[in-house]
Amino acid sequence: MIEVQNLSKRYGSHLAVDDVSFQVKDGEILGFLGPNGAGKSTTMNILTGYLSATAGSVKIDGYDILENANEAKRRIGYLPEQPPLYLDMTVKEYLNFIFGLKKVKLPKEPHIQEVCRLVKIQDVYNRLIKNLSKGYRQRVGIAQALIGNPDVLILDEPTVGLDPKQIIEIRSLIKHLGRSHTVILSSHILSEIQAVCDRIIVINRGVMIADDTPDNLARTLSSDRSLIARVRGPKSDVQRLLNGIPGVQKVSFLGPREGNASEFSIEPEGEADVRPYIFDRLADRHWTLLMLRPNEMDLEQIFLRLTDSTLDPHEVAKRTHAAPLAEEPAEASGEEQAADTDTQPEEAGTEEAPVDTETEKEGE
Repeated sequence: MIEVQNLSKRYGSHLAVDDVSFQVKDGEILGFLGPNGAGKSTTMNILTGYLSATAGSVKIDGYDILENANEAKRRIGYLPEQPPLYLDMTVKEYLNFIFGLKKVKLPKEPHIQEVCRLVKIQDVYNRLIKNLSKGYRQRVGIAQALIGNPDVLILDEPTVGLDPKQIIEIRSLIKHLGRSHTVILSSHILSEIQAVCDRIIVINRGVMIADDTPDNLARTLSSDRSLIARVRGPKSDVQRLLNGIPGVQKVSFLGPREGNASEFSIEPEGEADVRPYIFDRLADRHWTLLMLRPNEMDLEQIFLRLTDSTLDPHEVAKRTHAAPLAEEPAEASGEEQAADTDTQPEEAGTEEAPVDTETEKEGE
C-alpha cells in the first residue's frame, strides 16, 4: 500500500533524511519513532506530499505522491499534530467543508454521519468547535482525516495533550481503524506505540536504524541470555539453590513479589540452557515456579539503546538488519535542526465532556 524508496531530504548541507526505504502493507499499523530533530517530521511531511524530497520516491497504492499527486493524496487521511480545525465553525459545518474540499463523490450526509458515528462525535455535531474539549477536538481532527474513506491514515502525535481517559479512548479508536485502514502513527509515547502498533520504524539523525516488531528488536538487541524467575519459597534458600545449578553463572535478587514470592535474574554460562534444571530443582524442594521467561528489553530500553548519541546510526542499522547506508549525515546548524524538531507535548486536559457554554473550554 505504501512504498518508500531511497528517500532523502537536504536542507542546505544538512541531510535531514538519509536514503530511507520501507513498505507498509494493507491493514498494518506502523509506529514511527525518533527523537526530536531525527528527521521523523520531515519524513511524515514528505509522505503526505506537504514537502518534496531531494531524492527518492513515495507511492501510495502505486501512485507517486508527486507525479500523481491527486490520486495519491485522495488515498491519504492526515491528522497533523495540531489538528487543522476552524474554531468558529460547528462540527457539522467543518466536516461539510472538508467533504467539499476533498471533492468526495460519496453520498454526503450518510458518509459524514457514518464518520461521526465511528469517532463518536454525534452528540457535538451542532456545537462550535471552539467550545469543545481537547479530546473532542482530537476526534473531530480524526473525523476530517476519515472523510472520503481513505485507504491510508497518517496520524502525527494523535494523543498529545489528552488526559489518561482520553488517551485510552483514542488508542482504542486507532486500533479499530486499523482493521480497515493502513495506519502510520507517529508518537513520543512509547507505551502507546507498543499498545497499538504491529511494527515500528525508528529513525535517528536521518537514518532508519530499525524496522521490525518490538519483540524481534528486543531479541536482536539483547546482549545476554539471562532469565527472570519468580519463585514462591524462602528467598535466601531459593537464591542459594539457583546459584548451585550447573551452568548458572550468577543469580541476582530483583525484589519481593505478591504472594510471598521473590524474583531473580539468572545469568547462564555461555550457551547453557538451564531451564530444565531450574524446574527440576525447585520441584524437588516443593517450591513453586510462578514464572520463567527471557530477560528481554521493553520498548523504552530498545529506543534508548537504538538512539544512543554515542553510536553511529549506520552501524546501528546494520545490527538491526535495517538497510545499510553509506553516507554519514552532516552536522546540522541550530536553525536547521529547529526546522525538523517535533513540537513538545502540551499539558493534558482533565475532562472529556463537551463544554456547554460558548465562553469556556474544557480539556486544555
